[in-house]
Amino acid sequence: MTKQNSFIGFLLIGFGLYFLLRQLNIPYLSEFYSWPTLLFIIGAAFLLHSYIAKDHSSLFTGALMLGFGVHFHAIHHLAFWKDDWPFYLLVIGVAFLIRYAGAKKGLIPALLFLGFGFFALFWPVNPEWFQWIQTGFQTIIRYWPLVLIVSGLYLLKK
Repeated sequence: MTKQNSFIGFLLIGFGLYFLLRQLNIPYLSEFYSWPTLLFIIGAAFLLHSYIAKDHSSLFTGALMLGFGVHFHAIHHLAFWKDDWPFYLLVIGVAFLIRYAGAKKGLIPALLFLGFGFFALFWPVNPEWFQWIQTGFQTIIRYWPLVLIVSGLYLLKK
């Protein structure tokens, strides 16, 4: 397999396994037949392609999608995991950290996102100024499909 086709190859293998397991209808895996699993598969394909092709431009995207896939699964399967905005900051911080490990870019944003995420997650009492951050994240979560639409229109125009 050439390095250019590795992403498509990993994506096809991941989707093939997903749909095969879904068709086999294994009871223990029925909870994983959902859209977070697809995010996980796409993110893993990006990461595998980045490391095998030694093209580190997709590390951030892969880590971000894989991280959000893990996060959305963890909400439903781990009792201690909450769907709270600091987890989004931690996922973004880890994605920057993985990008830094491969491409040597993005250490400062990684440390800022991780530091602020851990601060917000473990601080015993959230300050009042956190309220506007939480409101902002709730707005983003509500209207994230619009971000996809605008990004797609921008790419078509460009």
